[in-house]
Amino acid sequence: MQYSPKQGTRSHGLLHDPFKSSTVPRPIGWLSTTSKDGKDNLAPYSQYQNLTWDPPMVMFAANQSVLGDHERKDTVKNIEETGWFVWNMATYDLREAVNLSAKALDYDVDEFDYAGVTKEECIEAPGYRVKESPIHFECEYVQTLRIPTGDPVSTVDIVIGRVAHVHIDDRFITDEGKIDIPSIRPIARLGYYDYTVVDKIFEMKAPAASKEELAGLEGRNFDNKSDDEE
Repeated sequence: MQYSPKQGTRSHGLLHDPFKSSTVPRPIGWLSTTSKDGKDNLAPYSQYQNLTWDPPMVMFAANQSVLGDHERKDTVKNIEETGWFVWNMATYDLREAVNLSAKALDYDVDEFDYAGVTKEECIEAPGYRVKESPIHFECEYVQTLRIPTGDPVSTVDIVIGRVAHVHIDDRFITDEGKIDIPSIRPIARLGYYDYTVVDKIFEMKAPAASKEELAGLEGRNFDNKSDDEE
């Protein structure tokens, strides 16, 4: 099959749009923010990804509300007003809390409490991170890109942040100095109502890559050499 995804000419003929189920799996941006008047917010975003590693930067995209006057999401407004947000890794054990935090609640409702997770103070960012999550990025706001949608009064907000502080639960760091992803079991977004879990990994090295290129792909830190490399 083939079709054009242009507004008004979506001719795939399927009961469900296949686009979201083709760009998979997608990391979940489970983001905590604090408003300028001290209200805490927690929400998942399925359009989330890292941009670069030196310096480490991430991005997420947030659609405006489809109701009323196309209000921008509280997460975006909080980030632009305070200059910070926190990414909390979403895991299989936390899947129900992630799902609960997706509900649109009144401004005064605290999603941490609603989702049943614990607040833990950050080092640099205002507000809190999810204590039960094994990995957190405290991110300093860089900029917002606003991209027009098919609706003439609506935009998609693409928010970029620089990772200023990283927290990793020591229980999930191996003796080789790597993160034990199969033990953490992160979840990722598919299409429809579907998610997946990372509980199996395999390794492939880039063919004909130099030692330096392989080190870059692996994220190898040469400042911490093993005894047999010295």
